[in-house]
Amino acid sequence: MIVDRVARERAENQLLFQAVHEVARDHAGAAVDDVVAALLRNLPPAPRLSGDEVRRIAEQISVGRDPSGL
Repeated sequence: MIVDRVARERAENQLLFQAVHEVARDHAGAAVDDVVAALLRNLPPAPRLSGDEVRRIAEQISVGRDPSGL
């Protein structure tokens, strides 16, 4: 059912945003490669992010930004 799928996607996105927020909080200002490693350890399996997306997020975190919006 479409409502179930939407609810599942919303919950998955919330987990993603929370994981990015926690990495941003703990690794702000760290080297990009260190942030990438932390993201790969902490991101939930769904929704999947491409390597480019993970790197872009890591670059933002490494300069002190929190791209999660939380």
